[in-house]
Amino acid sequence: AGTAINILTIACTIQYKKLRSHLNYILVNMAVANLIVSSVGSFTCFYCFAFRYMALGPLGCKIEGFTASLGGMVSLWSLAVIAFERWLVICKPLGNFAFKSEHALFFCALTWCFALCAAVPPLVGWSRYIPEGMQCSCGPDWYTTGNKFNTESFVLFLFCFCFSVPFTCIVFCYSQLLFTLKLAAKAQAES
Repeated sequence: AGTAINILTIACTIQYKKLRSHLNYILVNMAVANLIVSSVGSFTCFYCFAFRYMALGPLGCKIEGFTASLGGMVSLWSLAVIAFERWLVICKPLGNFAFKSEHALFFCALTWCFALCAAVPPLVGWSRYIPEGMQCSCGPDWYTTGNKFNTESFVLFLFCFCFSVPFTCIVFCYSQLLFTLKLAAKAQAES
């Protein structure tokens, strides 16, 4: 179902010009990332589960781990961008600043750059992609310690840069948004 909805989101935005708003660009960005994850991940999991192990070998594991990490990071950073955009629009901390399509496209490109910064290192020796769970999919090596791949430092990097930063941004933006809406509701009730 997720694949169909992502395809529908992308197709409708391409076909109908009225849907090409700055917020929808970010949603399409997230749909593209999720489509990549569901396309590669579903095939890999289905194929490998039939064999009951990572039948695609080390290269297949790297490709699957990379695409899953890349798409997941783009989605997470896109959620942070949406929170930031809502904060700018509703709380208006920058006065007359308007979040436009150019800004949305810039932030979409930035999500891919950030995601590449997180997904490429295991391909070049900082950690690695290994089979996980039921050995039907691959992801970063969360388990190995004290090895030549510096897995611990990579996991720390992922936690700080790829989880804590976007999560903090989302929590900050939405808490400020709720505070602003609460003040507006209180002011409206008093008038």
